[in-house]
Amino acid sequence: MILFIISLTLLGAYYFMIHYYHQSWKQVPHFDSNAPHDLVAAEKISVVVPARNEEAVIEQCILSLLQQSYPKELLEIIIVDDYSTDRTAGIVKQFSKEGIQLISPCEQADANTETVAFKKKAIETAIHAATGNLIVTTDADCTFHKDWIRTIAAFHQYSKAVFIVSPVKIKSGNSLLSVFQSIDFAILQGITAASVYKKFHSMCNGANLAYEKTIFNEVKGFENINHIASGDDMLLMQKIYSKYPGNIAYLKAREATVETLPALSWKAFFNQRIRWASKTGQYNDKRIVFVLALVYIVNLCLFVLLAGSIVRPGWLLFFTVTVFYKTIIEWTFVKEVLKYFNLQHLMRWFPLFQPLHITYTVIAGFWGSFGSYEWKGRKVK
Repeated sequence: MILFIISLTLLGAYYFMIHYYHQSWKQVPHFDSNAPHDLVAAEKISVVVPARNEEAVIEQCILSLLQQSYPKELLEIIIVDDYSTDRTAGIVKQFSKEGIQLISPCEQADANTETVAFKKKAIETAIHAATGNLIVTTDADCTFHKDWIRTIAAFHQYSKAVFIVSPVKIKSGNSLLSVFQSIDFAILQGITAASVYKKFHSMCNGANLAYEKTIFNEVKGFENINHIASGDDMLLMQKIYSKYPGNIAYLKAREATVETLPALSWKAFFNQRIRWASKTGQYNDKRIVFVLALVYIVNLCLFVLLAGSIVRPGWLLFFTVTVFYKTIIEWTFVKEVLKYFNLQHLMRWFPLFQPLHITYTVIAGFWGSFGSYEWKGRKVK
């Protein structure tokens, strides 16, 4: 009973947080790149794609990049082969005549180095070689609207932001796993948009970021955060935010949305989320630490109620009641976010996924702090 009361009390604080995100999400303005913005001449942009063992998806990513409406002479595409052991590099080389550049961090670091920050090293190598003023990072399993770069460029000149966060959508398939990821990730994207727009806390995803090369160099890139495998997005954002808090912006535009693939297995999914959770202890932004702590404690209480119902069946009623309230608190916000990403047809699954979401949050959060995970064939502690 005490745990049930604690859970309801925490849900009170959780309600105000979700309500804040919901209201903030609705306030994020849509950016129309076709509207007149008194823009100056177009700028050179470098797209950086780190790739490790991506032979199944890299060609589709490149083809999508080659279809961009942005002027070809102002668009530089750099694929960084992160020590792939498959055909990734060979596939990229086939597009060299189309201007696709293939580089490797091998020139500046031994493949057997003790570092765990391979992705950061790959991105850093590409940025050093880039000739564009604006760096746009994405992942090898992503595809893009033809006006993706044009929209980012227009927003950059319009907003004068030095760090731009843009939407990412997981493609929804027919499997239970892909549907769950599409819903869960869309919710994270809604929170990202709200938090960045309101400057409530730092949050972003490396699959769709843009930042000025001079600013990256000014904050010395990934220096002091290259001891952790993850964090090429949020930890970098924190560094830039500490110097330019008023120049971080969120680009809310469907043309700027990047689509990425879901994890193909539950093991891969948990490894991904554990990897994300592993950087939590490195956040200097205490606001997001507070938010993550509240979310984790709420889910931990519900998880204990669920697990405890095995030996105390009466707890199942307490669990059901608290999950019902949690679902009601989140419902409207989630519905609007899913609608924006054209995923509203998945809303019927949202209540059913609550126990799964609670369980993975607790496990990934714990293992991210005290365990290890495997990512792209690498074991990380």
